[in-house]
Amino acid sequence: MLWAAILLPDLALDAVRRSGADPDSPIALIDGPPQRRIVQSCTAPARKAGVHAGQALAAARALLPNLIALPDDPKRTQGLRDVLVAWAYRYSGEVAWIAADALVLEVGGSLGLFGPWPEFERRLRAYLIELGVTHGIALAPLPRAACVFAACRDGFGVAGADAMRRALRRVPLSLARLPDVSLLTSMGLRTLGEVLDLPRAGLARRCGEDFLAQVDRLVGRLADPLPRYRPPDRFEARIEFDAELRSMEGLQFPLKRLIGDLCLFLAARDGGVDTVEIGFGHDERAPTTITLRSPAPERDAMQWFGLLRLRLERLLLPAPVSSVRLLANDLPPFVPVARNLFDTASTAALSWPQLVARLEARLGDGAVKTYLPAADHRPESAFTTDASASARIITGPRPVWLLPRPVPLRDRAPRILSGPERIESGWWDGRQASRDYYVLETSVGQRAWAFRPAGAIDGPWLLHGWFA
Repeated sequence: MLWAAILLPDLALDAVRRSGADPDSPIALIDGPPQRRIVQSCTAPARKAGVHAGQALAAARALLPNLIALPDDPKRTQGLRDVLVAWAYRYSGEVAWIAADALVLEVGGSLGLFGPWPEFERRLRAYLIELGVTHGIALAPLPRAACVFAACRDGFGVAGADAMRRALRRVPLSLARLPDVSLLTSMGLRTLGEVLDLPRAGLARRCGEDFLAQVDRLVGRLADPLPRYRPPDRFEARIEFDAELRSMEGLQFPLKRLIGDLCLFLAARDGGVDTVEIGFGHDERAPTTITLRSPAPERDAMQWFGLLRLRLERLLLPAPVSSVRLLANDLPPFVPVARNLFDTASTAALSWPQLVARLEARLGDGAVKTYLPAADHRPESAFTTDASASARIITGPRPVWLLPRPVPLRDRAPRILSGPERIESGWWDGRQASRDYYVLETSVGQRAWAFRPAGAIDGPWLLHGWFA
């Protein structure tokens, strides 16, 4: 097996930047009681001014008065972790978190599909860069060893077990991702190889059995079962804003991000969605909720965002927005549209389901209806918008254009092409029809659908439709 490790050392700060914060601003994440706030992590501009993790907020502000201090929100960070693990699941069915900052995926079985490791690594790295996530990537036969290499040397890869063990021996002890190694460093040990050369009994006595088990899992002496990721059956994501948003333009960036995360999740589980609920939270009012629908399961982010923009054009929010929430409960299987191998149709053209979805988004729920055949011989009652109707009857030829109501046919000598087709129905609802229908050709060559009262052999024609 081959494991790729993705180390994410600044995950909490990356989550803040994804929420719309300026990456070039001096930002610090803080925690602790109100009377003594402590810096947990900070961006490069803040570190350049002397701010560092573990520093009191008051001392940090003394060094950098314009420091932006934000609370360290675990939910915000967890949201980004959920996105990343769903994305990794696209490339491997064996994905797991080893620690809060280390994601691993088994790629030995995926190289045949995504290309050799250098090409696969570029693919992984390109998305992480696009996402704005600080990362390191490495490859090794064991997941924990790959994490260690990612911490020591970004881009390092080794495929053989012997070469992996030789490389591990050279790893500095401070970067070996082992529990407290202060006792070992106080003894003058500097590399992992020096620790591996110690007598096992003495190492267990000084550092504990748990520490020894960690070392054995790292080098492959002990099995290392990891809890594998399995995608959930629903998707829910939320973004809370530091300041209320009052314009639709300001909402488009976070909404586009949420839809992108949803479609990434759907692609990972090879599914789609036909109903998406979006809620806009207000501080002193009940949330405003809208529902987007697609006639068929869809997972294209541009399609969903296009529907959302059409809906937002006619949405009036009763108050400023403090948060947005996206929910997709039902995730049916996704079936892509079948196309011919040499299809010359424009890829920019909308399919019929996409057109229906856009019309509904622009005009509102219920404004677009689909007509289905109904079990009734009368032409004016032969179609319905009831989705539960599935029965139909066998009839003769029917025109494409049916008039709202029959009108006299103003033609002196129409020629009968076919007929009659007798329709006698409707006695049960008070709208009884008794007619003989004919297909006629008018004197100017038009094909008409007209009738006379049942049994009549002459008299005026009543026009009910035109054939194309």
